[in-house]
Amino acid sequence: MDLRPSEEERVLQEAARQLVRREVAPVADRMDREDWFPRDVFRRLGDDGFLAPTLPSAVGGLGLAYGAQAAILEEIARASPALALSVGAHSNLFADNVARNGSEAQRAEFLPAVAAGKEVGALALTEPNAGSDAVALRTRAERRGDQYVLNGTKQFITNGPIADVLLVYAKTAPERGAHGISAFLVRREATGFSVSRSLDKMGMRGSPTGELAFQDVRVPVAQRVGEENDGVRILMSGLNVERAVLSAIPVGIMAECLDRSVAYAREREQFGHRIGEFELVQAKLAEMYTHLRAARLLMYAALEEVRGDPRSLRAAAAALTFASEASTRVALDAVQVHGGYGYMRDLPLERLARDAKLLEIGAGTSEIRRLIVARELLGPGFG
Repeated sequence: MDLRPSEEERVLQEAARQLVRREVAPVADRMDREDWFPRDVFRRLGDDGFLAPTLPSAVGGLGLAYGAQAAILEEIARASPALALSVGAHSNLFADNVARNGSEAQRAEFLPAVAAGKEVGALALTEPNAGSDAVALRTRAERRGDQYVLNGTKQFITNGPIADVLLVYAKTAPERGAHGISAFLVRREATGFSVSRSLDKMGMRGSPTGELAFQDVRVPVAQRVGEENDGVRILMSGLNVERAVLSAIPVGIMAECLDRSVAYAREREQFGHRIGEFELVQAKLAEMYTHLRAARLLMYAALEEVRGDPRSLRAAAAALTFASEASTRVALDAVQVHGGYGYMRDLPLERLARDAKLLEIGAGTSEIRRLIVARELLGPGFG
């Protein structure tokens, strides 16, 4: 298996790198300090096709594989993991999900504006009492004629406070448990929908996260994605693709931390020597490189596996688990290599360390992802 990116993906990544340096890097610090989302930059990403790499050309996408999406997210994450998270939620959790599971009419109605960055997409799954146990959600969707009426609350929704359109999961047959869930497309202007509050986070600031309320929100049957009670299939395939693609964010964090640390170790002098001459610093750099290299290869393998089968579990879960935990360690090691300067907010390293931690929690915690890997290895009868 050739896990290297294709020539097309390498060209796309270089184009993304240039745009990120020009447009994203200059606003990354403001995003973090003010918890501010740069809509104008987001729109420019859409203008260049970076918000819809996997969508079909008919709706404004590039029609590429998931490797292209990962390449874009890695470059954005080097400057702003927060913006990469919002782009991932928009382009993968929402847009790619609708492209794979929606009807032709739904794709034509909802995806062109999302692909162009004119509208922001989000996925609304997590609830106050349904986090890692995603299928325990309580939001209800009751069918009344040619409409559904949605009632419930969603929590920790990336892009929630700014989303123009959401993919919402709700119970349509609560008595059927996980097999009684359906997915719906809901527009922000729908009567009864509201943003209860925006949440103030430790990291990933500038990627808006919120609590959403649905009070007698009427959704046409035509905006149900897939068949009624088929939501768990859509949900699980989406989560696997999400984990594989979002592995690119911790990879981007590690790449930036390593590059900065190598450059600093070559220049910084203490005791009459460049610190890169000290073996303990060399050891940190070697470990940072090893973590980055291993995480990138796991990511490539997971991307290849979900491309063939979006329901494949363990490759994506393993990739994100390793990459997320490694990125936290690598970011903290980068702070350590830079010493007092690394701890200051003048450099992005402390921000990257704060941002990295979320990746051990979102898309299923590290603990849940380990269970997924182990249970698939062990087979039926083990949980």
